[in-house]
Amino acid sequence: MKIHFLGAAGTVTGSKTVIEHNNIRILIDCGMFQGIKTLRELNREPLAIEAQTIDFVLLTHGHLDHCGWLPKLVADGFDGKIFCTRPTKEISRLILYDSAKIQEEDARRANEEESTQHSPATPLYTTENVDAVIPKFRVVEKDIEIQLEENVFFKFFYAGHILGACSIELHIDGKILVFSGDIGQDDDVLMFPPQKPTKADYIFLESTYGNRIHPETDALIELEAIINNTYHNGGTVVIPSFAVERVQAMMYLIWQLKKDNRIPDIPYVIDTPMGINVLEVFKENRPWHKLSFEECEEMCKVFTLISDFQDSMNMVYNKKPKVVIAASGMITGGRVLSYLERLIEKPETTVTLVGYQAEGTRGRKLLEGAKDIKMYGKYYPVAAKILLIESLSAHGDQNDLLNWLAALESKPTKVFLVHGENQAADELRLKVKERYGFDCQVPYLGQIIEI
Repeated sequence: MKIHFLGAAGTVTGSKTVIEHNNIRILIDCGMFQGIKTLRELNREPLAIEAQTIDFVLLTHGHLDHCGWLPKLVADGFDGKIFCTRPTKEISRLILYDSAKIQEEDARRANEEESTQHSPATPLYTTENVDAVIPKFRVVEKDIEIQLEENVFFKFFYAGHILGACSIELHIDGKILVFSGDIGQDDDVLMFPPQKPTKADYIFLESTYGNRIHPETDALIELEAIINNTYHNGGTVVIPSFAVERVQAMMYLIWQLKKDNRIPDIPYVIDTPMGINVLEVFKENRPWHKLSFEECEEMCKVFTLISDFQDSMNMVYNKKPKVVIAASGMITGGRVLSYLERLIEKPETTVTLVGYQAEGTRGRKLLEGAKDIKMYGKYYPVAAKILLIESLSAHGDQNDLLNWLAALESKPTKVFLVHGENQAADELRLKVKERYGFDCQVPYLGQIIEI
């Protein structure tokens, strides 16, 4: 059996792992690379394994770094089935169409403004490419064994993180391979605790926060202070947020603060069409999260929900204090850029980061103290306050990742640490070895390992 690490090895994006055994090839996730340019450029490269030779895709969840390369895979010749949970299909559809539209718009703007090194600039894929992906989705329930061929079957089990997210237990000729996908926190605001595996010969464990412990701070108190301080300074709070789960988690926290009259009566704005659409997915998939339908409805009443572009522009130029939640979470694109173009130079603005910021993204640069930031080909000086509420991450921290291994009934042959920057993965490797004595390896991008 060969394992091809084609993404999320030494980095947190571009998740792609191919399992090759006899005449079958299974791709676990098919994500887009994000962050530094050398990684983003990999999105334009063909897969190291010809797309038409892949039989199945198993999708852990619908974030762009796990599903965002599917249109390219299909355009390059993949013609198999894509298995996922119902919420993951719905979220992936929203994310893929949004991604395609953003790419089309960015290419159009670059060509009009002649701000591109490529002539002409072209999107990685189009909405028509996404159209070709959707019919290939096959929805399956979690905790149900699905046969792929003789002696090959899998099942999904609950991972927390975002709506629909699951880990994968894959059986091939009697060997059990477990892929964590992205694992949520044990005490997430909206998601239930992730389910732990009990049996595995080989484990592929994410390591996003492999070297960090989330602070034991109260996110409500942090958010309350940020909103009140910014309001008293006459400024706006801009919260770049992932449209899936993070937007809804922030809405929930603000709703709690508003119910208790702990924050001022100012506009609370959700300006992400996809995030608004995901709210409907939340309402339709109640068993996957903690909120009731009635709570979802009551929460939404606190917010101004913006889908129309002109309404968005009107809000961007509205000078009154407000709190705006807009995608994208790592400030790699989306409507949050329009707010930051206008507000990043103002010292009374507070930019509040509430999720992981990958290497090379604008979010990471702001977090590391960048004095200016480039948007749409122009540099803007950073005068706004840049704050991080670290405890709100949708990813489990080092303790959560270690605890996820605690229910194994026997020692696995090997644990592969993926989906993490090298330092985070290596520190988690040492911790896993120290606590459990498991043989751990941190694979590199493009590595092929025989097991």
